Amino acid sequence: MALPADFDVVIVGGGPAGIIALAYARMAGLAAVLLERRDVVGGLWSQLPSWQDIQNREEDWTLGDIPLAGVHQPSIVANIRHWADKFGLAEHIRLGTPVLAARPVDGGWDIETPAGIVRGEVLISATGVHSRPVIPSIERRLSELSEFHSSALKEPATLEGRDVVVVGGGASAFDLLDLAIERGAARVVWVYRSLKWMIPTRKSKQLTSNLRNVARMEMQGGSLKQISEAIDGDLRERYRKFGIVDLLPNAPFNIERDQLIPGRWRMIANLAALERYRDEPIEIDRRSIVLKSGRRIDADILLWGTGYSLDLAYLASIGLDQIKYPHQLAARCGSMVMSLDAPNLYFMSVGLEGTGATPWHYAHLARSIVSHLRGVAALSREPVLRHLNYFGFPIFLARLDPANYPADGWRKEYLSLATEFPDDRPLPVPRLNAE
Repeated sequence: MALPADFDVVIVGGGPAGIIALAYARMAGLAAVLLERRDVVGGLWSQLPSWQDIQNREEDWTLGDIPLAGVHQPSIVANIRHWADKFGLAEHIRLGTPVLAARPVDGGWDIETPAGIVRGEVLISATGVHSRPVIPSIERRLSELSEFHSSALKEPATLEGRDVVVVGGGASAFDLLDLAIERGAARVVWVYRSLKWMIPTRKSKQLTSNLRNVARMEMQGGSLKQISEAIDGDLRERYRKFGIVDLLPNAPFNIERDQLIPGRWRMIANLAALERYRDEPIEIDRRSIVLKSGRRIDADILLWGTGYSLDLAYLASIGLDQIKYPHQLAARCGSMVMSLDAPNLYFMSVGLEGTGATPWHYAHLARSIVSHLRGVAALSREPVLRHLNYFGFPIFLARLDPANYPADGWRKEYLSLATEFPDDRPLPVPRLNAE
């Protein structure tokens, strides 16, 4: 006989994914608790430097009437806390409670914390895909360089007048290049092994594109192949217009694989002044960064724009502690969220590296998870091995969750949101239907 659980649902992680999952669990009438290792909610955002900002427009970050005062880290943390306030979640959140281990026991979960065992029937992992900064393991010989991952550069003023090397070819590296130029670095060297797609721009990255254009194409029946080809053609023309065709990625843009990353205007405007090498560091020798090609670069500061990996150490009991990247986890989840390794285990951040708005994604995933737990949705065990994008989430979930996507009206509702709802307003918080 199964032992009684303290909670219907235990959620690990107090970032936006965890807070939104808790909100929907409470809406569904489930006894739920959220465990957060830090002393504040916000997840990784609560620890990032204040200069860090969101990739897209404010209207595509927040939802409904949940306020967002700006695009930078303090405003994002405040927005996450507003979710907790709006849905009265404070009493269901245990701060300063790291999860040491989680073990499936008698159809439920024993979650070990420093304060003791918390038992839940269901475990929702909401620790995110950006939980462990990635810094390549290279040899360091009496290093005299200051090194910072993009998540740890708290004082960007230290870049002024310094020789700076930025490593990486994606969003984090673009941010660091822009920051080094803005803060007056004397010399900026960019080292990258490969490049991600970006949208060239002369504007701030939040004004670079309207991602709801992609939503409109999806809801109006455009195939993923058609959407990918349209975006690819537009991006190639932009690269040509800005004179940066040498930064084109090797493969055509594919919306099922690539992110639509806004460009950084300072980086693009000052590209000719950057030293660029398609290479990778293999060693630091005092003040020199040694590249795989044998080139040596003397510098004062090395900035790692090399992204993040997953940290699922607390799931060692079922062998998920070795999972590092989202695509690896996606292969072990049904319907993006339901673990195939253990019963009653769900993930909130699989498949969220495409084009779109993070809280919108979390809200739809959380809603369908709790509907599945209540028996009014039937999530599939089939893995989703591609990115879903913006309105791609409701399109995918509709066939699995008829309560929240009634056959006689869901498509009309979402088509109206895509084509008629004002672009300068946040989309509404997705409602949880009772049956």
